Amino acid sequence: MKISGISDDLMGYAQRLLSLAKSEGAEEAEVFGVCGHSTDVDLRQDQVELASESFHCGLGLRAVLNGAVGFSSTSDITRLSQVAKSAVRAARARKADEWWRSLPLPEKTARPQQIFDPKLDQTAPEGCIEMARGMLQGCLQVKGADPVSGSVSCASTIELVVNSHGVANSERATYMHAFMEAISRGSDVATGSDFHNSRNLVDDLSAVGRAAVEMAKSSVGGEKAESGVHDVILKPLALAELLEYTLIPSLSGDNVQKGRSSLKDRLGELIASEDLRLLDDGLLTAGMGSSGFDGEGTPSQRTPLVENGILKGFLYDSYSAGKADRKSTGNALRSGYSDVPRIGVRNLIFSSDKAYDLLAETRGVLVNSLIGAHTANTISGDFSVEARNSFYLGPGKDPRPIKTMMLAGNVFDLLKDIELGTDVRAVGSVLTPSAKLRMKVVGG
Repeated sequence: MKISGISDDLMGYAQRLLSLAKSEGAEEAEVFGVCGHSTDVDLRQDQVELASESFHCGLGLRAVLNGAVGFSSTSDITRLSQVAKSAVRAARARKADEWWRSLPLPEKTARPQQIFDPKLDQTAPEGCIEMARGMLQGCLQVKGADPVSGSVSCASTIELVVNSHGVANSERATYMHAFMEAISRGSDVATGSDFHNSRNLVDDLSAVGRAAVEMAKSSVGGEKAESGVHDVILKPLALAELLEYTLIPSLSGDNVQKGRSSLKDRLGELIASEDLRLLDDGLLTAGMGSSGFDGEGTPSQRTPLVENGILKGFLYDSYSAGKADRKSTGNALRSGYSDVPRIGVRNLIFSSDKAYDLLAETRGVLVNSLIGAHTANTISGDFSVEARNSFYLGPGKDPRPIKTMMLAGNVFDLLKDIELGTDVRAVGSVLTPSAKLRMKVVGG
């Protein structure tokens, strides 16, 4: 899937689009470009259902006039002139923005390690199919459950950002994702799943298949949950799902400025357990969100957010940073060339000097994943979610599956007494171990 030869051409087109925007009257201009190649394999039960190969390449232009920003994008290089006209016309149609300061200025960037793997870059569709079949074999090696669905994706990209102030950054990166879901039918029916994501090639995915089957098997025969307040261990996936819709939005500088964050005006306050640290690291080795620069060309950095439970800062792009009279933290993200920047985490790392073997010490409930986390209140941090693949825990006893259960609480209250485990796992751009929290359980 090698695409590295495209980079010079893409940079040339980006510079041309930048010149066209300036000739149309843009006071500032920025071009974000992406070229990518991916292979995706979908599984249905024990068969490969679909294998597809896709290519995408395009440029997005932001044109600025009097602080007003217009945007246009294209995947057709012959339409660069129309894109420039459209973006500048859109900027003219908007009101001047008194809070606009500037697009980023050139700065030195650092290249994170292990975000590009030549082996993954050169993986052919046949190789991706073999990895998917290996994941299926892992699933079929364990009796008592059957594969339901799954997928494997291998991708290679080139991204660049150039602007009228002289920023000119480009970078190659690779990604792979795998997912497997299995079902077990015993006294009742239960499902289980597992996943893998990385920046480097992992050609043996059989462990993902086995883990999905084991989860499904162990979840059969669930008992009714006892309502009340319990110690609850959220495994990394469940914790990351909850944080995505509660804590993380409150760390956005834009949400703080708009009054959409419960953490507004709380810098320097104790907001969590004194043992908790929270760091956003755009330069993390092999991190899923790592890059030398963000979606605006700002150099990536390590940003302390919570230290010893004290709120130390927020995440900014260039606009929200200018509004707060601060520097961007390098947290402008884009989902593609047709998307404008938004504030998001790069690699959000939860850690503590005091980590425990939570499973050995806890009498309570273990939860592997959640359903409905997106319904949480992103401002207050209140949530009510369904727990999935849950188990009762007791010292010296085997985990007992729970059939249905709801969890409710407020994430900011829970953080005050959070305890972290030792089983760190990357869930997308969140790196966290399991966490023990005291929360309300509602039995089904």
